[in-house]
Amino acid sequence: MIVLDTNSILRCLLQDNMEMAALVDEQMAREECFILPEVVAEIVFVLLKVYHLDRREIAASVSAILQHENLRFPHKAVIETALWYFDTTKLDFVDCLLVGYAIDEGRRIFTFDKKLKKYLP
Repeated sequence: MIVLDTNSILRCLLQDNMEMAALVDEQMAREECFILPEVVAEIVFVLLKVYHLDRREIAASVSAILQHENLRFPHKAVIETALWYFDTTKLDFVDCLLVGYAIDEGRRIFTFDKKLKKYLP
């Protein structure tokens, strides 16, 4: 299993370099690929800050890659929950991941962030 980086996934999502996107598609077809939550966080950040996509579009695009048959995500349920909160709140994506860890894995989150605390169980 190979780990894909942010740039690889962005090429697939954005289709802005067809040659690179095709290479990533070939890799994903050839074997299972692993995408870490940290990479998902960076993808969200780049789409928001560099490409200026709106939160709903980002959540939908990243949610779509979660369904790819050869992509594996540690803490997939956490990422799905984080994407939902990212789409429906004003929290930044890392805070959304923390909410996901709290909800889906029962993690207790210690924070002074009042905005974040509102969403923690």
